[in-house]
Amino acid sequence: MSKTKDSSNSAFDFNDSSSPLATQIASEHRRREALEARKVPAPEKTRYFTISNQKGGVGKTTTTVNLAAALAKGGLNVLVIDIDPQGNASTALGIEHHAEVDSIYDVLINDLPLADVVATCPDLPSLEVAPATIHLAGAEIELVSLVAREQRLQRALDDYARTRQRKGLPRLDYVFIDCPPSLGLLTVNAFVAAREVLIPIQCEYYALEGLSQLLKNIEMIQKHLNSKLTVSTILLTMYDGRTNLAAQVANEVREHFPEQVLKAVIPRSVRISEAPSYQQTVITYDPNSTGALSYSEAALEMAERGV
Repeated sequence: MSKTKDSSNSAFDFNDSSSPLATQIASEHRRREALEARKVPAPEKTRYFTISNQKGGVGKTTTTVNLAAALAKGGLNVLVIDIDPQGNASTALGIEHHAEVDSIYDVLINDLPLADVVATCPDLPSLEVAPATIHLAGAEIELVSLVAREQRLQRALDDYARTRQRKGLPRLDYVFIDCPPSLGLLTVNAFVAAREVLIPIQCEYYALEGLSQLLKNIEMIQKHLNSKLTVSTILLTMYDGRTNLAAQVANEVREHFPEQVLKAVIPRSVRISEAPSYQQTVITYDPNSTGALSYSEAALEMAERGV
């Protein structure tokens, strides 16, 4: 004898607060509606960000490409500079970066104009990328003997801004610089070229390990090379709401940096991890996923703070 399924007991009943899945779906639906109702504001002038954390595996590159993609999807003009020799940001944005490609290496070492190396992200026409190639692995040594070695990226970006203006192209709204997890000359170039530092911090044990050293390095850059540099934004990543540890770490970071930490947090997500293998960000790979929603919220919050 067949039984009629009672829809009130369905896992997808939005009114059934006892169902975790229904609660999550309803919550994401509300968040998505809230995002769609708000327009991403453009800043008054170009905002230059270095995404930095000397601790590896905190979601630095993932944060760079997904914030850039979310802002570009929101209608803003964005440039990503990949100065990590691994070139993971270039991969995630679908940009060729084999050894024969002109890259940010040629800009820093051979004075090639930045306009000659930028490529457009295939999924987002207002997102441009200056790719990294394996040649960057030796750039630290080659930079040592060059004139104005710490200012080479800054000068290239200033020249590129003038080139865009001369060609009648729209002004860049955001520049994100993804650098290696070490304080060499590549990272110093990023700090000198930027006005703001965004630090991703994972919600795990030892989250604040190495952060004090990073802040000391930033202070040194501020004192000697770039007095305009500020730590403006901290983003909590790899958040697992099922654990007490994640909540404790989040609270601890917020206590230390109440002004800088975004309210939006980035959860642990299979979709976020999968996207780069398809040469995409999670924003284009699965725009309805929790990860895409969270990065979109973080991008909007960051944009609204800067207006």
